[in-house]
Amino acid sequence: MHTREEKLEAFGRLLDVMDELRVKCPWDRKQTNQSLRANTIEETYELCEALMNEDRKNICKELGDVLLHIVFYAKIGSETNDFDIKDVCDQLCDKLIFRHPHVFGEVQADTAEKVLQNWEQIKQKEKDGNKTVLSGVPSALPSLIKAFRVQEKASNVGFDWEHPEEVWDKVREEYNELQVELNDLKAQRKALEEQGLDAKSPEIQAIKLRSEQEFGDLLFSVVNAGRLYKINPDNALELTNQKFIRRFGYVEAYAKSQGKELKDLTLGEMDELWNQAKQQEKKG
Repeated sequence: MHTREEKLEAFGRLLDVMDELRVKCPWDRKQTNQSLRANTIEETYELCEALMNEDRKNICKELGDVLLHIVFYAKIGSETNDFDIKDVCDQLCDKLIFRHPHVFGEVQADTAEKVLQNWEQIKQKEKDGNKTVLSGVPSALPSLIKAFRVQEKASNVGFDWEHPEEVWDKVREEYNELQVELNDLKAQRKALEEQGLDAKSPEIQAIKLRSEQEFGDLLFSVVNAGRLYKINPDNALELTNQKFIRRFGYVEAYAKSQGKELKDLTLGEMDELWNQAKQQEKKG
């Protein structure tokens, strides 16, 4: 690996390249915080994909792309005299030191759980910190990740199950409530449709909303179960997404090899091919 001097030299080179691009490249010169935002989101997701795949080569590449955006935003900030990359680094270091009194101070924290508890309490004491426990969760987070984070933050201040296995009673409770609600809503919807109301009517839209709320309660409880059993629900769902894509791709490839479209296969044929894909995965 490289020395500290080599790392600092490389970072300085990146700043020099960014300075030159901002002056000499028409595309880089015209970029703003808002124009870069969508690209930043895309680069972040590409990094997440590389991380999920443990693709070390692409992790390095995508980290560079994300770092470019950080340097780019800092460069724009320097042009308006609001902040520069030094301010970004200084604020980050100050925050890390302040939030790790068990490393840089006298506070004791022997476990990761204790560190997280201290972290939440410290953030609320900061001058510009979170005013409430959950205010630090970005509103724009994807819903699955947001559910996990709000549960995690609530847990850090003691709002949690005493024993992980207790959560399954809640999951079953939410599932049963959803079943009752769906059966009730199905009957109500049928009655309303028989009265001539279409799917866009306020009455039917209200029924749809109730269904979504109950389904959301069930999903929230399942996410909570994952958290309690140290399973990241977003990672777990992505693994299942990838598995489904692989198996469905196997079914689709077979259909094409026979000169058929997927719609030409019966459900039974597709199910048989699906099981073949599962068996091949088990064999490695």
